[in-house]
Amino acid sequence: MSPFPTLNGTPPLVIAHRGASGYLPEHTLEAYARAAELGADYIEPDLVATRDGVLIARHEPNLTDTTNVAAYPEFAARKKTVKVDGRAEEGWFAADFTLAEIRTLRAVQARAERPQAFNGRFLIPTLAEILALRERLARETGREIGVYPETKHPSWHAEHGLPLETRLVALLQEYGLDRPDAPVFIQSFETANLKALGALTPVKKVLLIDGDTVTPDGRVVSGRPYDFVLSGDARRFADLMTPEGLAEIRRFADAIGPWKAYIVPALKTSAGDTLLAPTSLVGDAHAAGLMVHPFTFRNEASGLAADYHGDARAEYRLFYSLGVDGVFSDFSDTAVAVRDELLGAAGPR
Repeated sequence: MSPFPTLNGTPPLVIAHRGASGYLPEHTLEAYARAAELGADYIEPDLVATRDGVLIARHEPNLTDTTNVAAYPEFAARKKTVKVDGRAEEGWFAADFTLAEIRTLRAVQARAERPQAFNGRFLIPTLAEILALRERLARETGREIGVYPETKHPSWHAEHGLPLETRLVALLQEYGLDRPDAPVFIQSFETANLKALGALTPVKKVLLIDGDTVTPDGRVVSGRPYDFVLSGDARRFADLMTPEGLAEIRRFADAIGPWKAYIVPALKTSAGDTLLAPTSLVGDAHAAGLMVHPFTFRNEASGLAADYHGDARAEYRLFYSLGVDGVFSDFSDTAVAVRDELLGAAGPR
């Protein structure tokens, strides 16, 4: 009997959040390769488009925090303030650079508490390069390494004449990954984007569910999908976490990727974040036929509730016990180790 109460009874997936981003600068070929070495089942590239329409891996269109672009005097004049999904941001944006110009930049570690020794050493990869790497890693490891791309700010990209959907699907087709059983999940914070992709490709799709904070009574305060903002739909992300909302999501997606607090809320107190009782979300999503892949799991004590006493493994054990079908982790090795520990404790199957 499986020790994991997942939708299908299979062990939860370990999704390498931006690669092995706890150890190396995120969204680099080196970080993705390290994640596979650490046992990740899927590598996760966030996708934005260059001015000439090439999909590259960056967490945001804004390059400021994850590259050394600020050090290039030839690009100084391109720094500007733009609105991304209605919010003003200052920086340098991928849509203003050709791929050739992006090639001159290097990745940096965005989180100050993580190793900075690799800053300036790694290129910003294209999706084509990532898919080729995935193919090689699967061959070398003998495991089916999957890819879990996110279309970042798809409405914003469309507004700038750089729609992401057809470009992504064309590359999946080129690499033989455009089929229902392919080791691929496409994720997005926008519903219209996933519905459009549904008409283009049969691969699995995931609606990401964002959240901002938790109220004293444990309710998650959330924003709205940006396509809802554009269409005038007043609902918020939290409204989609009801049984009715989940049934609606199931019509165009195979899974949800919620912020962890939707599953186990944590209140901010003077002693640190304190956990509340788990919600019914995992069970409700499973009842709707949806897998659940929460984000983001990190090892640093600063990102853990006080109840975990600095032990990241305790957080994985709790979420695995609740039946999540996968986890987005910056530290794939820790996620895999706890999964293996629970599999071993369950004995032969």
